[in-house]
Amino acid sequence: MHHTKTYYKEEFETENHSFIVEGPLTAETLSAFTFDDGLDAFRPPKEQFEAVMEIADLEEGRIIIVRTESHIIGYVTFLHPDPMERWSDGNLPYIMELGAVEISLDYRSFGLGKRLLKLAMQDDHMENYIIITTEYYWHWDLKNSGLGVYEYKELMISLMASAGFEVFQTNDPEITGHPANTLMARIGSNIEEEQMMAFDELRFKNRFFI
Repeated sequence: MHHTKTYYKEEFETENHSFIVEGPLTAETLSAFTFDDGLDAFRPPKEQFEAVMEIADLEEGRIIIVRTESHIIGYVTFLHPDPMERWSDGNLPYIMELGAVEISLDYRSFGLGKRLLKLAMQDDHMENYIIITTEYYWHWDLKNSGLGVYEYKELMISLMASAGFEVFQTNDPEITGHPANTLMARIGSNIEEEQMMAFDELRFKNRFFI
């Protein structure tokens, strides 16, 4: 499948801030920006910025950012699933994964996560994909949010639902290992029945294995 990337940009202001949401961006464009130290949910900020730039230059990789001037304070990533995960079985070109969405702590009261996802889905090419997101409670910032694990789960479900994601059941041990973990997916409008059936097989892989 040819991966078409169409650039979109949105600018908006609040009482004290001006924000730019844009993407998908290349690593070259990203390298001209700084990366906020509060973006450390997955690894140290410097290493995470390097990982983001690597994804940006993958054929299918998509990086959408939100920034203040030239300073990145949030991002969302899309790419094919990790080869070590079941979601990559069969190398199905229409399966994409929302790998990460992160907003720096100081900017979490502006609805930036929803704006990132909304802009990402403006591209009609995204309708050719089943986009999954695996929500694991150990990635959540429970400490700074002040939320309990199930409250945070509902927060993430609401965020993803704003971009058309739905909860799907699975027997994936990573998901079933804790009741707060959740599989969600956005089914593109161009997805055909046999593609959906292949996704169902991934969701319940080895269900008859004894």
